[in-house]
Amino acid sequence: MAQRLLNKVCLITGTGGSMGRAAALQFAQQGARIVGCDINTANNAETIKAVHELGGEIISLSPCDITKRQNCKGLVNLAISTYGRIDVLYNNAGMAYFGWMDKITDKQCALPAVAHVAAKGGVIAMTRQLAMEGREHGIRVNSISPGVIETLQTAPLMKDPDWSAIIMDKIMLGRFGTPDDVASAALFLASDESTYITATDIKVDGGLTAW
Repeated sequence: MAQRLLNKVCLITGTGGSMGRAAALQFAQQGARIVGCDINTANNAETIKAVHELGGEIISLSPCDITKRQNCKGLVNLAISTYGRIDVLYNNAGMAYFGWMDKITDKQCALPAVAHVAAKGGVIAMTRQLAMEGREHGIRVNSISPGVIETLQTAPLMKDPDWSAIIMDKIMLGRFGTPDDVASAALFLASDESTYITATDIKVDGGLTAW
């Protein structure tokens, strides 16, 4: 099979995290030119090394807090000044705050379940709007809704046997997801195989939300 992302310039945020690293590695294996970033310089450096060990191509901005507008501009400018364009934007970076209502702190997130689902719903609505606005420019916009994925952020929560048992009972495929599961969906959306897909949300959750 030919490389599915050959010479595509792919901007991936959060390349120091579990899912961002998996995406960087999969995209690199498929011939992408990766522009990465992360707030954690040490973790991001490990991703850069791993991509290079595969023979892949990556440049990256770190530390980079993309909650700051100036950093977002700097990241885009890095991609444009290096490659002259951006073919794919994978807005992967994020924070995961979960917990029982009586234990999670206000600093982490007030009303965690409500805040989490509200954010998810907002992303899906934004995806549809951006797809509508982007259609005249040949820009497709899709979103991915991961289920419970084994990452550095979720690992402590998964050690709670009561919480894990409740969640696992609802996952049809009988296992937690991996970063590669999510990266594979992102790779498909970034490739030319998905040219007739836009304004769509793909659930990568093992059937968790299909009951």
